[in-house]
Amino acid sequence: MAIWDSLRRDRSAEQFASGSAATNAIELTKRNPSVSLTKQGATTGNLRVNLSWRMRTSDIGGNKPRPSGSVLRRPFKFFQPELVQAHTQGVVNVDLDLGCLYELVDGTKGVVQPLGSFFGSLNEPPYVKLSGDDRFGSPSGETIYVNLDHREEIKRLLVFVYIYDQTPAFDRTHAVVTLYPSNGPRIEIELDERAPQARSCAVFTVENAKGDLTVRREVKFVYGFQAELDRLYGWGLQWGRGYKAKA
Repeated sequence: MAIWDSLRRDRSAEQFASGSAATNAIELTKRNPSVSLTKQGATTGNLRVNLSWRMRTSDIGGNKPRPSGSVLRRPFKFFQPELVQAHTQGVVNVDLDLGCLYELVDGTKGVVQPLGSFFGSLNEPPYVKLSGDDRFGSPSGETIYVNLDHREEIKRLLVFVYIYDQTPAFDRTHAVVTLYPSNGPRIEIELDERAPQARSCAVFTVENAKGDLTVRREVKFVYGFQAELDRLYGWGLQWGRGYKAKA
């Protein structure tokens, strides 16, 4: 009986990790990084992508231990900016932005993001639209919509998050990107890896290959901005410095 009970517990744990009726969510992780929207019948209608975040209260007011090791043992550490040591929530002012690099089947490439007011369009190319710019981490966060009724015209998408002109403090936020397909469970991706100096993060890709629309977790942090993500994924766009209007 003990062996059967153990097997039942292991099976239920696996089901919870990959998504179940109880949680109604699929969490993409390093071990389970991708999911097919085609297989779950979610290739029509609007795919809603939401970014939400909040300050990690456990980090506010506490000092973190200094990393050990010398410069000689970790030579590249010498060239990285210092860790952010914040003692109050007001010290670290984080403005996370949601963006999307797109490539259409006809070769058209571009970006949808708050910076530069590139909010996109839902019913005409690129079939990707950003709802707005949330600068304060409100409960609704920021949302991108992808019109999958035009999926045959979309080659690939890269959804990313970046910190606009503020302290690099990804490790002080609890950021989650959630996908809401037209059918099936929601898909959750947590930006839970500690990368305190990072300015940007490639969260996930959507690729349309041989009729299969697949979402793949990336969660790759970089120290630069969109241009560095572009080089990492081979988009080939030209980038310049951009600014937001003051709130």
